[in-house]
Amino acid sequence: MKILKAITLALGELEQPVVTSYQLGKIIFRLYKTKSYKSESINVQKPHAEASTYNQNLKGLQEEGILTMYKGLPAKSVFSLLGRNHDSVEDIVCTVDPFAYISHLSAMEYHGLTNRMPSKLFMSSPTPKKWKEFAKEKMEKDLGEDIQVYLQNGMPELRKTKLEKVNRKEIHRFNSVHWGAYKNIKGRTMRVSTIGRTFLDMLRNPELCGGINHVLEIYENHTESYQKLIINEIDQHGAPIDKIRAGYIMGERLKMNFDELSEWVKQVQRGGSRKLDASGEYEPVWSDTWCLSLNIIENS
Repeated sequence: MKILKAITLALGELEQPVVTSYQLGKIIFRLYKTKSYKSESINVQKPHAEASTYNQNLKGLQEEGILTMYKGLPAKSVFSLLGRNHDSVEDIVCTVDPFAYISHLSAMEYHGLTNRMPSKLFMSSPTPKKWKEFAKEKMEKDLGEDIQVYLQNGMPELRKTKLEKVNRKEIHRFNSVHWGAYKNIKGRTMRVSTIGRTFLDMLRNPELCGGINHVLEIYENHTESYQKLIINEIDQHGAPIDKIRAGYIMGERLKMNFDELSEWVKQVQRGGSRKLDASGEYEPVWSDTWCLSLNIIENS
């Protein structure tokens, strides 16, 4: 079997809308190493793929129309696959950034918590430093003992792609120090923050979730339906300020009572200047129980 045919067949097995240069590099490297595709031998002589063979095969795939430069991104490291439908921006960003997931107002829309239609796609991804660490760990896991040979031969590395617009849709990539708590969507490459994490994100960044008043509205309308998931997420992963904000909203505003509330109130700091709306200015109106500035303008 010719190498170009083997690469084409391997690409056909990918269940994703686009392919990155790193993903293509892994396929080419594996085929050159094993010199076979599903027990059928491949006619290659080199012991390992290298930068020149990668470029040669990429050119061949493009000439055959198997791969074309993906036009929805300025990056030259993302390719469209022949015959693939790549209408979903969510699937594309989660393919291009393997550590990203849909979050904030976009996750609220996905979970049916809001009727707002975000003009941007909100996604969370690790901080640049953490992203590099995760990329290194993923490459080591993907390539195993061959990683040094792969790198020494100049094969494409896993690198962060700039995502500002995809198919003309503006992307808001939030570099989160609280990265995690997402779920994979069956049959798609899309990942989205869990219900519990979505409610926690509302407390941390209401400005990315439609504003504090919209957040309060969502808590009022949906907390009862997801009470256990919300409480567990905030109790396990929330910082003290997250628990105070949640305690005020759920305990004082919504008049809810649950076991964790008595522990959350212990996080209160007397004489502090903590705010309900993390993105707003401090206001001299507060909750005595939670020592929290209620820096919101109530809807009339």
